[in-house]
Amino acid sequence: MSDDRPAIDPYPLSPYVAWAGNRNKDPILTAFKDIFPRSGDALELASGAGLHVNYFAPYFPQIRFQPSDFDADVFDSIKQKRAAAANTNVADPIRIDLTDSATWPPREHQRYDVIFVINIFQVAPVSIADGIAALAARLLKDNGFVAIYGPFKVDGAYTTPSNESFDKEILAAGVPEWGLKDVRDLESAARPHGLVLRQRLDLPANNFILLFGRP
Repeated sequence: MSDDRPAIDPYPLSPYVAWAGNRNKDPILTAFKDIFPRSGDALELASGAGLHVNYFAPYFPQIRFQPSDFDADVFDSIKQKRAAAANTNVADPIRIDLTDSATWPPREHQRYDVIFVINIFQVAPVSIADGIAALAARLLKDNGFVAIYGPFKVDGAYTTPSNESFDKEILAAGVPEWGLKDVRDLESAARPHGLVLRQRLDLPANNFILLFGRP
């Protein structure tokens, strides 16, 4: 895939999302190798085209991965990538709307060691953090954690000039709720649901993995 960045387009099947996913999949995988359990269950939120879940799955053969997305139109792409990689530990995708708890799996049906989401907050409202935290409070196992990857501000400030430039580019699109979110806002959303920020991992390209869990 070309190193030239396509125009920003959050649609899950867009060239930009594919470009970004291929750019960040290896650094995320390296971090996940350090923090994932040896076996268990992992739920990916906002799986999109299924690039990440199907790239990670072969490295964790004892983990069952559950992809999910708001948009059922991406399910065929997830399944096609699963078939191409011959991933037997990736389940059929399910629809989860983070703003509608009626679409969430019941706690009695399945609980997860890991819930992870990659690169949504720069093009999603910060209120989505409340949905992630509420869903995690329902579905995480007692020692489970949530891993959120992406670029963020910290205490209202940009962590690098490149992230400031990226944010200005996103904001220039004029779409409400687009733009880098603050780590503290995610912490505030998680707290009422009994989750705290346990760790912030620095990754390449000025991104973080934020790890949330129960105290």
